[in-house]
Amino acid sequence: MRLAAIFLAASSLMGAGAAYAQVPVKIGVLNDQSGLYADLGGQGSVWAAKKAVEDFGAAAKGLKVEVIFADHQNKADVGTSVARQWYDVDGVDAIFDTPNSGVALAVSGVTKEKNKVFVNSGAASSDLTGKACTPNTVHWTYDTWALANGTGKAIVKTGGDTWFFLTADYAFGHALERDTSEVVKANGGKVVGQVRVPLNNADFSSFLLQAQSSKAKIVGLANAGGDTINSIKQAAEYGIVDGGQKLAGLLIFLTDVHSLGLKTAQGLTLTEAWYWDQTDANRKFADAFAAANGGKRPTMVQAGVYSGVTHYLKAVEALKSAKDGAAVVAEMKKIPTDDPLFGKGEVRADGRHIHPMYLYEVKKPSESKGPWDYYTLRATIPANEAFRPLADSECPLVKKG
Repeated sequence: MRLAAIFLAASSLMGAGAAYAQVPVKIGVLNDQSGLYADLGGQGSVWAAKKAVEDFGAAAKGLKVEVIFADHQNKADVGTSVARQWYDVDGVDAIFDTPNSGVALAVSGVTKEKNKVFVNSGAASSDLTGKACTPNTVHWTYDTWALANGTGKAIVKTGGDTWFFLTADYAFGHALERDTSEVVKANGGKVVGQVRVPLNNADFSSFLLQAQSSKAKIVGLANAGGDTINSIKQAAEYGIVDGGQKLAGLLIFLTDVHSLGLKTAQGLTLTEAWYWDQTDANRKFADAFAAANGGKRPTMVQAGVYSGVTHYLKAVEALKSAKDGAAVVAEMKKIPTDDPLFGKGEVRADGRHIHPMYLYEVKKPSESKGPWDYYTLRATIPANEAFRPLADSECPLVKKG
């Protein structure tokens, strides 16, 4: 009798210990912390990841989550070196954000090799869920196909039927030019030329002169961040718009508009996945973000990190493990997505997160009610139209027929 009581007591203690044992999860935010993409991701994305962990209630749900970060410096070799260090030595289970498609494609390959998880928010290349897709990568926020079929299609349909591209000379720019060119041609337009521009370029004068001499109605800016800001500012100096041509910012972030100011940016048409002033939930998130980030409002990339981390943690909670990356991503595809910022959606077989996209126009200074009040919604692109149809995907994970 006494032995039985001791056994029961020991069993109870073991059960209590098991109940308090937490699943370890280590998340790495890998992005540009110091260069031309730092404002749209950077420390804001790190904050968003930590906020997602907090709001998810990870500890109460049995998950012990740690968030670390590193600067990939927009160099693929630096990004892959960090990823290998994190996966092999530091015990990182998943990498998030990673603007710069060249870095993202390289990190995606390392992630597959190590069977970890890569949830991309910052990079744009649609190849991440196309020919370069893997069972370990999820592309969350936006991509070049969505941008081309949002902004590009809208501009062609309103008369912008001849295009010249200023293209960032790496994977992202090439993909955005390619996807937008296909949309322009499919809608009856014509591409009359293009020029490739080095990343993080300070002087756009020679490139803008080529665009000006092309006589194209639309100068398509297939670049991002600081390069977009510089090209728009210098286009104004060269009288591109005053001369009758229009600029198409194919990837414009809220932080770009803030840097440009409404006087320069007014009238720009752009496609975004998320805007801080669109819903009450977005405004609540943005207020918390601003309080922690010097009054800034979050970009769609930073909101995408929050949303992606939230869904990742749901999958880890369901599996009670973060160790088998392919299994976690499979679970992410199985569970419908649902969070305050991006609402309901899904992760498809190719790893593409599906949700609506939005076509905005930048307000005139007289229309803005205050700081960061920059966009007017022009159209909502439904989730089933916003991204490349699964049937058209080159991803080998997609079963044809």
